[in-house]
Parts: sequence; structure tokens; C-alpha cells
Amino acid sequence: MKTMMKRYTHHLPKALLAALLLSAQVGQAQTPNNAQTQAPKNPMVEAIVKEATENSQLERLAYELLDKIGPRLVGSPQMKQANDWAIEKYKGWGIMARNEKWGEWRGWERGTSQIEMVAPRVKSLEGMQLAWSPATKGKGVTAELITLPAEITDSVSFLQWLPNVKGKLVMISMYQPTGRPDYNWQEFATAASFDKMKAQRTAQTEAWRNKLAKTGYTTRTLPAVLEKAGAAGIVMSNWSAGFGVNKIFNAFTKKIPTVDIALEDYGMLYRMVEAGDKPKINIKVNAKELGVVPAFNTIAEIKGSEKPDEYVILSAHFDSWDGGSGATDNGTGTIVMMEAMRILKKLYPNPKRTILVGHWGSEEQGLNGSRAFVEDHPEIVKNIQAVFNQDNGTGRVVNISGQGFLHSYDYIGRWLSAVPASIRQPIETNFPGTPGGGGSDHASFVAAGAPAFSLSSLNWSYGTYTWHTNRDTYDKIVFDDVRSNAILTAILAYMASEDPAKTSRERIVLPVNPRTGQPGTWPTQNKPTRKGGLD
Repeated sequence: MKTMMKRYTHHLPKALLAALLLSAQVGQAQTPNNAQTQAPKNPMVEAIVKEATENSQLERLAYELLDKIGPRLVGSPQMKQANDWAIEKYKGWGIMARNEKWGEWRGWERGTSQIEMVAPRVKSLEGMQLAWSPATKGKGVTAELITLPAEITDSVSFLQWLPNVKGKLVMISMYQPTGRPDYNWQEFATAASFDKMKAQRTAQTEAWRNKLAKTGYTTRTLPAVLEKAGAAGIVMSNWSAGFGVNKIFNAFTKKIPTVDIALEDYGMLYRMVEAGDKPKINIKVNAKELGVVPAFNTIAEIKGSEKPDEYVILSAHFDSWDGGSGATDNGTGTIVMMEAMRILKKLYPNPKRTILVGHWGSEEQGLNGSRAFVEDHPEIVKNIQAVFNQDNGTGRVVNISGQGFLHSYDYIGRWLSAVPASIRQPIETNFPGTPGGGGSDHASFVAAGAPAFSLSSLNWSYGTYTWHTNRDTYDKIVFDDVRSNAILTAILAYMASEDPAKTSRERIVLPVNPRTGQPGTWPTQNKPTRKGGLD
């Protein structure tokens, strides 16, 4: 037992090492027959599981980040507050940390949103200002609502109608025929009723898309056209196909407010417009323009004792949209990496390779923080042992792809073998897989040829209920799953650091693209947007 433990214990603190050795000796003395047949246990892995289970800091980290600081829109004071908070947490754990400037962004701070129907009756409406939307002044904007005209034959007819928007609040989202998600229909509706609804929705969606196309504009370009034509504001509803949930992104207006209103209230207003009842609403939204502000990545590292210039990187984007508090996108990935670093510093303070964590900025606008890091630090990128990235929600990790690295099955398989079966067995692996071209920050490293892997999570209705929505909040976190992910990440980082072999970067030959008939190509290393939000 002592011989088998030697490889894994030379970096353990002395007190912990003594306790583990004593425990192992007692167990061996009590079960001599089993000791000959059972595979040896890894004391570091056992220590990681024990620390993560009995001394978890996840709930506290989540509270401080999500409830106290809140959403972390790039360019907002809350983003910088989060950067500084992380530095203090790491320093408190004895881990070197820094904020590293990668660019600049339009500075903007959200205020309160007050949206009320004032005619034909009075009602408070559920809705909020979109990111970077202009504020209103004084008593806000009160105006009648209108929708896009029923018939638009072409861009000329749209331009002829356009003067009608002057002084009006324009509704630019499709009226949804139902506010019930499909799973609710499947459970309770007759098959005929469900099919009828879906057919109606499909036809309505197609008609709306055709109407929008005939204007000559898109959902991104139309608001600016309406603004120029004198509209008082833009009203939309980006329903996310679930009860009470909307996607909350950014505005495309410079002088007039843009708000998103919940499906239930938006539908009511739309029906009133169609019935000729001329509803009016008042929009009062507060926000502060803060000029151009610096944007940062937060970097922390535990220096390697034997190969300090080789790197195991833990990766999670720090920024979020601000409809909710950015809990599952990507608060959970953030606290997984922070908790893994805390555990490793406590139990494994002298890793063979440097263990570095990157909390990236402006992932939501195009992987900007991680792309900048890759561009700015070629000396690190060329010496990466592995990158472990977690982004897609609160669920336990259930999938790891080899990202197109030919021998990834070998080293990922070896590292995973140390993970407890209860965590390892539900994970499906796909080797060698194909390189990720985007979607999250591991792609920035893959494009540069570094072995980087997404720790992909169980769904938990992520796409509908929390991805970029007004419901992405603390209460959606499943802490047992997040704890499992912190254990997995810490073990993978430990195993990757200890591995005597340097990981292979040999790539697969990508198959022919069936659409083009051309051989597949490795993703391009794209440049970050270093100055954004100003157009």
C-alpha cells in the first residue's frame, strides 16, 4: 500500500499525509485478503472528495457572486466588482491572482424598469429594459402602441407605412398563439388539439418571418430604422418557450428605449392593438452611461514545482447577460473553477505543473476575453497540458469530447480513471471527436491547437429556462451537481498536473464537408474585439 501511494502523496501536506497513511495501514491490517485483490485507492482523490463534500464553499460563493454582486454585463460596474471580488477570494486562499486588461467596452449600468399600461385601463406590466438601452427622462415615455402592418408587400410599401411610427411605441415581436410550453400541451391536450396548435404556430411564424423579410430589415436592423423615423420606443417579447421566461439581450437603439415585456402582458397588449382599443403604456427606465471602461480577465495560478512553464488551465467565462443574475450562465462554471482551485491549493499546494484558472470577460459577445488571452500569451498556449472549460449550466457533467485531438482518448481516459465511479460512469466520452469552432471559451484554445475540453453538463432545461433569460437566478442551481463538477475538475487538474507525459497535440484528419465537397479544416484562431459596444 505504501508503495502504491508514493506516486500520489509526495505533494500532500504532512498532517494530511500522516492521517491518510495511518488510515491505509489500518484498513490493510483489517482486510488482508481484500488488499491483495482490490485496486489501490488514490489518497489525493479521496482527500479531494472529502474536502469538497464536508467543507464546500459553493453556496457561499454563489450567494456572494449572484445575489450580492449580481449579473456581470461586460462594461458594467458589477463586472469590475466581480473581478475584484474574485481576486480577494483567491488571495484569502493563498493563491496568486490578478486582473489582466484585454480591452475596452461601452460602460453602462442598469437601473430600475417601470412599465405600466395607462389605457384603456391601468396595469403594471412585467418587463425590463434591454442592455445598453438609453434611459428615459423625467416622467418617462407615454405613447400609444402599434404593431407592424398586417400586409407588407415589399420594402417600398414598408417605407410608405413608416411615417406612422412617429410618436408611437412599436411592437416588433410576433404574437404567440400560446404561452404554454410544448411539454404542457403533450401532457394534457388531445393529440388533435396539440397538432392544431403546432400547425397554427408554424403558419404564424412563417407569415411573420415573411413579413419581416419584406421590410428589407432584420430584428437587429429594424429598431434603428424605427428610431430614425421618430418612434417613441421599441417594445418586444423574446419568449423562450417556457412558463414566464424570456431571453434578455441588448438594445439596438441609441436615443429611444427598448424594453422586453413578458409574453403574457405582450400578448394582451397585442390583442388590444388588433382590436382597435389603442392601448397606451408608460415606460420609465433608468440607466447610466459610463463612457469607455477597461475590460478584464481574472487570472489566478498555483505555480508548478517541477514544470512551472507547463500549464493545466481551468476555464469559465465570468461575464453574463443581465436578465437574471447569470446563475447557470456562467455563475455555476465560475464557482466550480474557484472551488476546485481552493481545494487544490489546500491539498495539493505544490503541483508539478502550474495550475492556472481563467475567468474570461465578454464571452457573450464573441469569446473576447479568452481569445485575447490566447493572442496575448503564446508562451502559455504552446505549453498547455490541458484546458478544462465548464459553461453550459448547473447540471453534472455527462459528456466530454476529444475535440479532434487524435490521442485524447489516451490521456483523458487515464485521468478519468481516477475519478470516483459515481461521477465517472454517467460521463459519455466521444473520441477523438471534432474541434469546437465556437460556443464557449475552450474553442479559443482549440483554434490555437491547444488540447482544450468542454465539461458538458446535463440539461436541466437550460436552453429554455436559464440560458440568457430573466429566470437565470440562484434558485436554479442544483448544488449536488455543481459539487460533483468541482470534484471532477479538481481531480482532472491534479491528474493532468501529475502525468509524466506531455499531452499529444496531433489532430485528426477532418472528413470532407458534405455541403461543400471540400476537406474539413481546423477552426481559425479569430481575433478578439478589443473595443466594443460603441457602434
